Amino acid sequence: MTTIGIIGGSGLDNPDILENAQDQEVTTRWGQPSAPLRMGRIAGVDVVLLGRHGREHTIAPSGVNFRANIQALKDAGCTHILATTAVGSLREGIGRGDLVIIDQFIDFTKQRAMSFHESFEPHQPIHTPMAEPFHAGLRSALIQVCEQHRFAFHRTGTVITIEGPRFSTRAESTMFRAWGADIINMSIATEAALANEAGIPYAAVAMSTDYDCWKTDEEPVSWESILAVFRDNAEKVTTLLVDVIPLIERTLRPPP
Repeated sequence: MTTIGIIGGSGLDNPDILENAQDQEVTTRWGQPSAPLRMGRIAGVDVVLLGRHGREHTIAPSGVNFRANIQALKDAGCTHILATTAVGSLREGIGRGDLVIIDQFIDFTKQRAMSFHESFEPHQPIHTPMAEPFHAGLRSALIQVCEQHRFAFHRTGTVITIEGPRFSTRAESTMFRAWGADIINMSIATEAALANEAGIPYAAVAMSTDYDCWKTDEEPVSWESILAVFRDNAEKVTTLLVDVIPLIERTLRPPP
């Protein structure tokens, strides 16, 4: 049976997409997730929605209990996880409102729990492969729906995840571009690493809202400018999620 977990990023966690939605308070061995789980259905498929920063966006990026969030979705029986996130563009060709189906990450965080494994059993270390951190089948399904709707989107993209909540300096933004990053945000690397450790197929769709601060011919990113792009483009992400979930059920259903 397929159960899709959706982790909603800033402005991209619309609870109205669920049919017969019910909230469930949960706790995990890592503590409480960011918010109660909102459980419902989309096109007949079980879905669990979790707002990454809480229902009212009260949790700062490094204050998110990522381990509890992933554990809560696993405990709820999620067979796949889709994440949404707002990002800054580090490339001229990734415009405001464009979607990016992320395929790689660079982790530039400094103070987060990045693993479920705090210690190992004697002579049994666990090192999770991370060469391809985003599930190919989920990414293919997202790309297919983007093509169907003729969204402005990019099939691949490397995200660099920073600690936040501050934005980058211009020197940092320029450095990240030189490293090969295409987009920047404050959450995805942590989630992707933990989802892989938990054995749950994970993919993320990013919405570009700004150009960070590397472009000297534009105003640096601000929260107000990010919100403006949200309002104009959030419906694309909602449409993508609603249409990709039955496709995942048809093509990636786990064996009984």
